[in-house]
Amino acid sequence: MTTHMGGARRAGLAVGTMALLFSALPTASAATSAAVGPGWCPTVAGHRVDCDTLRRPLVAGEPELGTIGVSYAVVRHRGPGAAKGTVAVNPGGPGEVAIGKAEQFAGALEGLLGDHDLLLVDPRGTGESERLPCGVTDAEYRFGTRAEQRDAVARCAHHLGPKARGYTTAATADDIDAVRARLGVPRLTLYGLSYGTYLMPVYAERHPQRVRSIVLSGAYPHDFDPLARPNAQAVSLALRRVCERSVPRACDGDKAVRDLATTAARLRVRPLTVPVTADGTTHRVRFTEGKLGNLLYEAASRGAGMEPAEASLLGSAPWALDRFVKGDSAPLRRLVQEDGASASAEDQAPYVAVVCNDYRKAWAADAPLPVRWQQYRKALAGAGQGAFGAFSARGFNEAPTDGGDVCISWPRENTARPQPTGPKPPNVPVLVLSGDLDANTPDANGVLAAREFRNGAFFSVRNVGHVPELEPSGCVTGVTSHFIRTGTPGDTSCLRSLPPVSVTPVRR
Repeated sequence: MTTHMGGARRAGLAVGTMALLFSALPTASAATSAAVGPGWCPTVAGHRVDCDTLRRPLVAGEPELGTIGVSYAVVRHRGPGAAKGTVAVNPGGPGEVAIGKAEQFAGALEGLLGDHDLLLVDPRGTGESERLPCGVTDAEYRFGTRAEQRDAVARCAHHLGPKARGYTTAATADDIDAVRARLGVPRLTLYGLSYGTYLMPVYAERHPQRVRSIVLSGAYPHDFDPLARPNAQAVSLALRRVCERSVPRACDGDKAVRDLATTAARLRVRPLTVPVTADGTTHRVRFTEGKLGNLLYEAASRGAGMEPAEASLLGSAPWALDRFVKGDSAPLRRLVQEDGASASAEDQAPYVAVVCNDYRKAWAADAPLPVRWQQYRKALAGAGQGAFGAFSARGFNEAPTDGGDVCISWPRENTARPQPTGPKPPNVPVLVLSGDLDANTPDANGVLAAREFRNGAFFSVRNVGHVPELEPSGCVTGVTSHFIRTGTPGDTSCLRSLPPVSVTPVRR
């Protein structure tokens, strides 16, 4: 959710889930192309691209807060005649851009673009839609202690002031519909990835007559567990699965989980200090149980199965945990450093604002701060014995950059109305996909997301992480393309036959 959701950000932070995904897929075939619109309008080989910016109220009903420009690009279909449909894609985040990845999106959906148009809207505050700064960088937020992350969120809210109310999922959904209306498109096929699986059902509820069908990949429900228990449990499940499926058997899954519990307990008492170099700066990261949780539920899920024969964070985790338990922290340190190298100076305002405005919390949004803390601690205490798998309740809830207590200081007076936790979307075909190695948006949450719809079909994709489109064979994009064309997924047998990820052997 990156991030836990989001993220294509990290369902959480903007780690560029979709940038990573579509860089691995073919670009559109070479042919004539044209960009019609402002200078930022992308060029996509073989397609005309129409671009423009639409002025929108920053906060509906509050004209004194001004307006914002929401920019969009339409990649036109190749074939003759009118398009048979328009696919609106959101790549996640919150805060991931779409327009800047137009060529990669077109390459991934090339089969559809013979007779379908592709609509890309940069969410307000991102990309070409008037970037929103609040002085909190990706690196600062990712590498900070939990207390520093909470302080960064409070600082961001103070900087935004009343304008923070303008950055919500509902506002982005209404922006997309305003673009749809300008283009004269009667209905959209909604394609959401990671956080996009939260956004698109909100659009469907607010504009039900404008939806043709929905694809949700790396999905989670609106009423997700604010304590992220399914995510914690999915970390252990992913470790067991990669060990059991490795050929030859590279590790013992039960031992890997025991090693995880031992590592978490040791870091709870004595965190590591790990130097991480990102964007030309070296940061001294305090690697706690929470940071371990983030590494193994969010970072390890990202990219799992994209190159199954190559080393990955998830495939290296059992070995690194084994070595740590035996007194050698070097392999685990290397995993932290390699993952942290992707951090950037990108401002996190669009991410922080949407997460803190919209996502479910373990406290009442209208409660004062001392009461919020009481409610949060009570929720942790009542979470249940063993509810967080190999982690402690407090430790794992310091893992999500979009959950736990990170938003606890977000001010009451500038918080937008939260999204509904029980959306009532239209009765249209809905395809929901999850990777069965994904602890960011695990299968358990994908099942719940599908149940939000009367006509939702859920499929678990074997041996891939967050999001399933990462796998290189074209199986997943083939299934989603068939669904968009026909309203049915067709032959899904390939979703169960993708190869296992490579696993570093654990020496006995």
